[in-house]
Amino acid sequence: MTTTAEPTTRVPLDAAGRATLFTEARTANTFSDQPVSDEELADIWELARWAPTSANVQPLRLVYVRTPEGKERLVPHMNDNNRAKAAAAPAVAILAADLDFHEQIHRTFPARPQLKEAFADPERRHEAARFNAILQAGYFLLAVRAVGLVAGPMLGFDAAGLDAEFFSDTSLRTVLVVNIGHPGENPWFERLPRLDHDEVISWA
Repeated sequence: MTTTAEPTTRVPLDAAGRATLFTEARTANTFSDQPVSDEELADIWELARWAPTSANVQPLRLVYVRTPEGKERLVPHMNDNNRAKAAAAPAVAILAADLDFHEQIHRTFPARPQLKEAFADPERRHEAARFNAILQAGYFLLAVRAVGLVAGPMLGFDAAGLDAEFFSDTSLRTVLVVNIGHPGENPWFERLPRLDHDEVISWA
């Protein structure tokens, strides 16, 4: 078995890169009318798909909603305070966990296809699916920022309703809805505080 040589050193992001992804990045609450292209949406996943999951299980699946017909299916399942945001965003991503991700383990972890049997128990498998899909959702948000767009993640939705509308008769279950686009008028709320180092970090 041959492997591709990879560099053994990593170059830290410069200040501009860190600002784009972290220090100056913000959650968007309004979006401009500027459209989001298929290429931009594809680029988001092209970045996000490389980030790690446990045993490389990769359970995240997504639907991009952009058409008026798609919005008509989506918006009624959002909470009242999120409906206008979802309706106005140029694109909305429904992120879902595939509860049957183990069916792909022969492809995602070809060196150990027997791992499929480790997830035969539905309870264990569903827990792993949700954990890793939410982990991937975090990578997805950073990828949105990396391609020059802004994201507005939302948890206020009827998950069962979205599952029935978009994932009927599948093993997919909604975990997050994300508005995507370019910032509109007054897009940012005042930045909320972050916990200090001493409140978070301990040393052993």
